[in-house]
Amino acid sequence: MDVHMKMEANHTACLNGASVEEYNYSEADFILPGITWQERKEYGESEGFLSQLDSVLRCKWVEKMKQGLFRYPLWNLETRILPGTIKYVAQLNIKRGMERRKPQDIQSIREKFNASQFNFNKINPKEILFLMTKSSGENAVVKDRKYQGSLFNKVTPATLECKSGNVLQKSPKVESTSRSTLVVINVSPLEFGHVLFIPDPSLCLTQILTCDLMLFGLESVLLSAHPGFRVGFNSLGGFASVNHLHLHGFYLDHELLIESSSSKPLSTEHNLYLLTQFPAPGFMFYTDGKDLEAVAQNICQITDYFVEKNIAHNIFLTRGSDPAGVTPSDSRGGLRIVIWPRKSCFGAKEEAAFNVALCELAGHLPMKNLEDFNNITEESVIRIIKNYLFSDDDFNEISSEVLSHLTKSSLTEQE
Repeated sequence: MDVHMKMEANHTACLNGASVEEYNYSEADFILPGITWQERKEYGESEGFLSQLDSVLRCKWVEKMKQGLFRYPLWNLETRILPGTIKYVAQLNIKRGMERRKPQDIQSIREKFNASQFNFNKINPKEILFLMTKSSGENAVVKDRKYQGSLFNKVTPATLECKSGNVLQKSPKVESTSRSTLVVINVSPLEFGHVLFIPDPSLCLTQILTCDLMLFGLESVLLSAHPGFRVGFNSLGGFASVNHLHLHGFYLDHELLIESSSSKPLSTEHNLYLLTQFPAPGFMFYTDGKDLEAVAQNICQITDYFVEKNIAHNIFLTRGSDPAGVTPSDSRGGLRIVIWPRKSCFGAKEEAAFNVALCELAGHLPMKNLEDFNNITEESVIRIIKNYLFSDDDFNEISSEVLSHLTKSSLTEQE
């Protein structure tokens, strides 16, 4: 099947002079169940297992790399699997630590959008891979239309007008209308295929998760056939470097313990679990792909609560096994979504070895220097990570509050 089939007739959308291809998808394109890591290994260097989205995204990402649009070249990173029970995946990425854009000076999880600082209205149009749009029917056809965003308005920061600037934006319900999301390269990649998923940049939404974007994140993982395609979110105070709403997506071609680690049920009604047998305890949703809108809304119920309580957080989405144990532990039949409440970092000195954000909490360690890469141990990783997490007593209190909040929200919706 032609991997460009969904790029209907080389359809383009006009972003004020920037020509962008539109990738159309529907639920018929979701890949369930996902392949196991053993099946992935059997393919070796062959990419025959990849989906249409994988092939298009990876191909265009490589084109951008060859064009020199990234801050540094990144192909195969030197990788160590740390000895121990967690099997941390450490990768040497010195250039990212040296050459990535300096994170913005954030002082609050509720920080207002600041048009004078870097935001995605200011990126180079060449950094865009394509625009992803979901249609409701099978074999959906892309309609001829122009993108209605204002990504590249020729305005100065002082005159930039945003369509929305609500600091405490919430999305209690997923919009049923067609949604479009920009797929843009991260010019300081942490792994192969590292992209950003950005809703209409002209909305100037702050880095507070919305249900629509969360739903898109779930869908993007299901559109990939690669078990190592991950998606994540860093809140302000959780090492988000840009206060403009976005998700991260990237390929890590290594299995992580978090995909199969044990947990205990917290709310069977919400399919919510506590990730307990892991150095970074967190809240975990599991879905077989049949209830994505409900899962997205439940996730945002928790993150909205964290924002109200000024609790920084990180989110990690990955293929994984059913925590209820109804499928083999090596299966990747559904999605695991882990949410970590964590201590806020505002203007704090960065760790020398690695920062503690969505990747590190999940078991993936992009390392900043060769000495730490060669010498770091599982014990020292856990010690660093624990410095950014709440104590057991505080986490247990947050767990009780989260469960109470979800229960009250469910009752309110039923009334």
